[in-house]
Amino acid sequence: MATQMLAANTAGLVRKLRWPVHWLRGGIRSAPVSAAFIAAFWIAGAVSGGLGTGPEEPVAGWVVLSTESLPQHWPALLLSGLWASGPAGYLAGTALVLLVGLPCERLMGSSRFAAAAAGTQLLGSLLAIGFAAAANSLPGEWSRALESESFVGPVAWVCGVAAAASTRLSTLWRRRLRLGLFTLLVLLALYGGSLHSVTALAAATVGAFGGPFLFGRRPALPGRIITSRREARVLVALAVAASAVGPVISALTSQAVGPLAVLRYLNTNVEIIDPQTFAGLCSDPAQSVDCGAARLQLRAGPAGFFLATLPQVLLVVFADGLRRGRHFAWVSALMLQALMTVLAAVRAARYLSGDSPISLDELGAAQGALGLILPMLVPLAVLVLLLATRGLFGVSAPPGTYRRIAAWAAGLAALLSAVYVLGGLAVPGAFTPPATAGTLLASLPDRFLPLLELELSTATPGLLPSTLPADLLYEGIGVVFWVFVCVALLRSFLTPAHTPHSKDLDRARGVLRAYGGGTMAWMTLWPGNAYWFSPSGNSYVAFRSDLGVALTVGPPVGPAAELRRTVEGFNEFCTANGLTACFYSVDREVERISANLGFEHLQVAEETVLPLGHLEFKGKKFQDVRTALNHARKAGIEAKWISYATAPLALLDQLHAISEEWVADKKMPEMGFTLGGLEEMDDPEVRCLIAVDRDGTVHAVTSWLPIYRDGAVVGWTLDFMRRRSSGFRPGMDFLIASAAVLLQEEGFELLSLSGAPLARASASAAQPGADPDSAAGDSTLLDSVLDLLGKTLEPVYGFRSLLAFKAKFQPQYVPLYMTYLDPASLPAIGNAVARAYLPGMSLSQRLALLRRIVDGAR
Repeated sequence: MATQMLAANTAGLVRKLRWPVHWLRGGIRSAPVSAAFIAAFWIAGAVSGGLGTGPEEPVAGWVVLSTESLPQHWPALLLSGLWASGPAGYLAGTALVLLVGLPCERLMGSSRFAAAAAGTQLLGSLLAIGFAAAANSLPGEWSRALESESFVGPVAWVCGVAAAASTRLSTLWRRRLRLGLFTLLVLLALYGGSLHSVTALAAATVGAFGGPFLFGRRPALPGRIITSRREARVLVALAVAASAVGPVISALTSQAVGPLAVLRYLNTNVEIIDPQTFAGLCSDPAQSVDCGAARLQLRAGPAGFFLATLPQVLLVVFADGLRRGRHFAWVSALMLQALMTVLAAVRAARYLSGDSPISLDELGAAQGALGLILPMLVPLAVLVLLLATRGLFGVSAPPGTYRRIAAWAAGLAALLSAVYVLGGLAVPGAFTPPATAGTLLASLPDRFLPLLELELSTATPGLLPSTLPADLLYEGIGVVFWVFVCVALLRSFLTPAHTPHSKDLDRARGVLRAYGGGTMAWMTLWPGNAYWFSPSGNSYVAFRSDLGVALTVGPPVGPAAELRRTVEGFNEFCTANGLTACFYSVDREVERISANLGFEHLQVAEETVLPLGHLEFKGKKFQDVRTALNHARKAGIEAKWISYATAPLALLDQLHAISEEWVADKKMPEMGFTLGGLEEMDDPEVRCLIAVDRDGTVHAVTSWLPIYRDGAVVGWTLDFMRRRSSGFRPGMDFLIASAAVLLQEEGFELLSLSGAPLARASASAAQPGADPDSAAGDSTLLDSVLDLLGKTLEPVYGFRSLLAFKAKFQPQYVPLYMTYLDPASLPAIGNAVARAYLPGMSLSQRLALLRRIVDGAR
């Protein structure tokens, strides 16, 4: 039996290991240029005898790239990508081509791939050599290092091909690949500063600009990046993390000479010291401070490096919080960057005064004033970025979260301090000089501070460990403390978000489930809303308070018998608090009740509703719907229900890519208020219907909000709609029709296709060239203004086209109104509505919106 089980397990393991071989074999067959390069790569190394130590003379002169390659040895511009510097280089180059080259060639095609590889290698090398020549006028070691260095390897053209191939990716993945690639290359160039890294950066730049030409279109000029709030947070977090990782890269690279390599002396100056250097240093009594720091570096190991890089570690932790929109992470990163800027200024002053053990000559990569200014400019630039994007980070943890973390951290610090003092007293001879209670207590604060503070100190360290157990005690307590703090902070960023109205939100959710509301009721539970509850507690009104206007999110929620009292009570609440009540996107019943209170009204939208129970897509009027269903069936595309909150990561990435592509194409921010996005989909009670093919590719996605009545869900409201630009074209027709069929089979009563702001059925059905004002059938001036606004905004957001699209499902039309008490308040109400739909709209985006409106009007 055991033998059979072993044989079965072995066979299963062999089957699992077989797929990489098949993938590699299939990839090589479909990527002949990559396969040919790998073969030529190894053959060239073997023939020239360079597999062991790299190419040697006379071959080296023609294939090794340096600033002296031009003009005589110009073939090195291309041939340098065909050799490597040794066995590790050949293995790494082969792996790089397999992991990056193969998929890029399959994405681009072999001819474009070959052109991209040759072009980026050639032009990237030319740019790097030209830059090195221009850098001769700069002071410091960087210019000298660029002039004296040489290299071989395929890294440059592989980076160039990757940047060029990103042209074929969706907006989200193109942005992610380029940001990740260029962030890494810029860090290596600015901190490491080698000719190799500069050439790779130049090749990638050539690939990014030249990629579109390979596919027959012009490259888009760099401009303001239009993203969703979620992706904007990711970009800011990436910038903060990059500013933290750079000095660590410099510290780990002993030959770092880039212009920002000076930061290693200010943030992470922990170097590996050999015993011979240490002995020579400590033999000079005048270098007692350097001797003490060297002794600590020699023995501290990973613990010392961790403490030396503590500010960078904390910045990476805060970057994770920024990615999630956490306000605490934003405040903490802001304070830390400000502190690092101030410390850089203080240390610069110490260098100038000669009080620092590190002299100006040791700044190396950027001597003089540049070496003193750069350490302040980098954290200052990140500080400005955080201040400019403060509106993205408003997510708060539940009250008391960080007070509890601080209490636990204080308790742990007290416990570790006691362990340190008692442990030191137990083995006093393990320290130099022998430990006493006084020296242990005096050195205690330094145990929780970065090691650099000791290195920059002008005083001789009072206590240093001399044995391994003492090292563990000396450095271990700081590591344990800060690891606990980092883990606690990361966990806090995962806690559910808290708002000032969180308790009201839970109460409102209970009321909605118990009594129900209209088709828009679930939108009242979205972030950003405040709540007013009726005296009975059975009804509420969700609203946004801005510019003195209380703008409701749809009609009141609660029992129908309380509707009149709820409308009257909310109006009295607004009057008592100096607010202007505005009931927005409400039905005819709320409009009638508010009219009795002296309110006037405007129709601001048209909702489309599909009654379920006997719905059949038969007859000529449903021809487009049936065509979409039939085409999907032939293409192998099916409609699948998922929950965003529990969906696999691979699926979520596709949804994010589709959404970011839509936002980027609009070149305008996503609208909010009554229009949800990905964040509103992240709710266990929201259902998502996706159009997915046999390969798992998502072509379109919709989200559906529950409609409650008397404690039960009776229908669903369409909210989020996105389609992949290169995917199944009638994907939205297919999903809405599939949702109607599937939900009808589940026994639900109705389906709301939601409202279209500033659009009406009569206006959307008007013949081309007809006057939209006359089509609307309303002679009031304000209605005419709204019709004009809807027409001018059509090229940007397409609300009227959306309403016309929904007409193919033959829905019932339900007008939605805005009611207001005083016409003089309409300018403030209009401004409040605009800010509700586009809360984060910048001045440049307002100008872009105006330009698109003008272009559309033409």
